[in-house]
Amino acid sequence: MQPNLQVMTGASEVAQSQHRVLRNTYLLLALSLIPTVIGALVGVNISFAFMAKSPILSMVGFLAVFYGLMFMIEKNKNSSLGVALLLLFTLLMGVMLGPILQVALGRGAHEIVAVAAGGTAAIFFGLAAIGSVAKRDFSFLANFLLIGFFVLMIAMIANAFLQMPALALTISAAFILFSSAAILFQINQIVRGGETNYVSATLTLYVGIYNIFTSLLNLLLAFTGQRD
Repeated sequence: MQPNLQVMTGASEVAQSQHRVLRNTYLLLALSLIPTVIGALVGVNISFAFMAKSPILSMVGFLAVFYGLMFMIEKNKNSSLGVALLLLFTLLMGVMLGPILQVALGRGAHEIVAVAAGGTAAIFFGLAAIGSVAKRDFSFLANFLLIGFFVLMIAMIANAFLQMPALALTISAAFILFSSAAILFQINQIVRGGETNYVSATLTLYVGIYNIFTSLLNLLLAFTGQRD
């Protein structure tokens, strides 16, 4: 009976650890929305004219800051510095919502912003529920995410030169699918014990939510004729 007791105790400790990681991830994710909102309020009130003049240079700069901060967060994910860097990251990402929010709000498309936010929340909570309760292991999505990442990067760089509206919409739709898969994969990994760091998990979920929101907003603005 003693070995069985040890197995049960070990399983209970693992389950508690997984629950703790998931809980901390959701708490930090909720906290990260505060600097995002603050950043967005700043972003809608500053000029991004320089981005229109040099779209390629702006994209390179954005990606450098984006991936540079992500690297630093991952490097410090086991310390409080990782949390601070994550909150700085979400603040800057909020500021970068400025251009698209200026377009939407400037044309009176407040309802479209609300619909995009509501749609993003519905997608996230739906995927979170599936990833948390599904008995299936979604680790097979890892290869899809790896390939999808490089395909999307190539498409983004290509469209920076081509400036094709149809390709931009296709990229937005692809980002929704890619980010949805990333969220499902990440939550499933936490539940199954494949992810044990809540800072790293929060970063992945945040980027997924951010991409879904911006992509949905882009698509809605385009389909309703609110964006040129």
